[in-house]
Amino acid sequence: MSVMAAYAYKNGARARAVSLDGPDGLKLEPDEFVWIGIVEPDPDELAKLQARFGLHPLAVEDALKAHQSPKLEIYGDQLFVVAKTAHLGEVRIEYGETDIFVGENHIITVRHGSARAHTQLRSQLEASPGLLKKGVDYVLHAILDFVVDGYLPIVESMEEEVLAMERRALDTFMSRGEVNRLFHLKRDLMRFKRVLAPMGEVCSRLEHLDTPCLDADVRPYFRDVYDHVRRVEGMTDALRDVITSVFDVSNLFEQQRQSAITRKLAAWAAILAVPTAVAGIYGMNFQHMPELHWRFGYPLVLAAIAAVCAVLYVRFKRSNWL
Repeated sequence: MSVMAAYAYKNGARARAVSLDGPDGLKLEPDEFVWIGIVEPDPDELAKLQARFGLHPLAVEDALKAHQSPKLEIYGDQLFVVAKTAHLGEVRIEYGETDIFVGENHIITVRHGSARAHTQLRSQLEASPGLLKKGVDYVLHAILDFVVDGYLPIVESMEEEVLAMERRALDTFMSRGEVNRLFHLKRDLMRFKRVLAPMGEVCSRLEHLDTPCLDADVRPYFRDVYDHVRRVEGMTDALRDVITSVFDVSNLFEQQRQSAITRKLAAWAAILAVPTAVAGIYGMNFQHMPELHWRFGYPLVLAAIAAVCAVLYVRFKRSNWL
């Protein structure tokens, strides 16, 4: 069985465990609600829940496939919420999915590929009976808040890595591996942004949604989750700008390095052109050339070449070409 936890709650406290097996396993009293957590379910398990709680077939199909973007669907007096979970793997952001069925007396979470279990979340809620007794709508808020809180460490970790690369880019030239890493980070952030936008829309709709399974007193709590999504979204946009600036700084330094090398080559070429030109002239081997038979001609030419080269070297040095 993939059922991780299934408990009935009454007046903000855990009343008893419930079971998917047997005809009486999911019977609830009028003032009770049940919270069932399932991981990677098989069709039979969802079929039992569908038959007991009247889950919509389209929602059940989406929960089995688990390839949905964040969304909110309304089926009569029930809600179906798809939340995208995320965690930072070794080289990229990896995604999971949490599908949530919400009714007046039940909330069912179906997790796929999520790296964070709901055990700690359930314990925190059970430690706050005043909030838990608000019912399934507050549990829905807590689950979405739990999912969104998992986004912040991802962006903070990526931000530290990018800022470290930015500092290195100011001191030395970036390697090909670092450039590739920045490119992959930017691509991951673009994909992450495509998750954040619909998650924010889901939270915003829940804030203003009027359904029997959501109390008006709890709706403002979803605004807090929406604010968290907006905060992460802003950090993601800022981090993408930082990555772009690192690329620009790296390209600027590379251009400066190439320009400095070009200037040095041009300066040394100009200096070497002097002895090359003089040697070329005197290497023509004409019989009647000035100073050709003069006793001091050779040392004078060498001295003149050295003097001109020295003057050129000093001028280029002062111009920061060498």
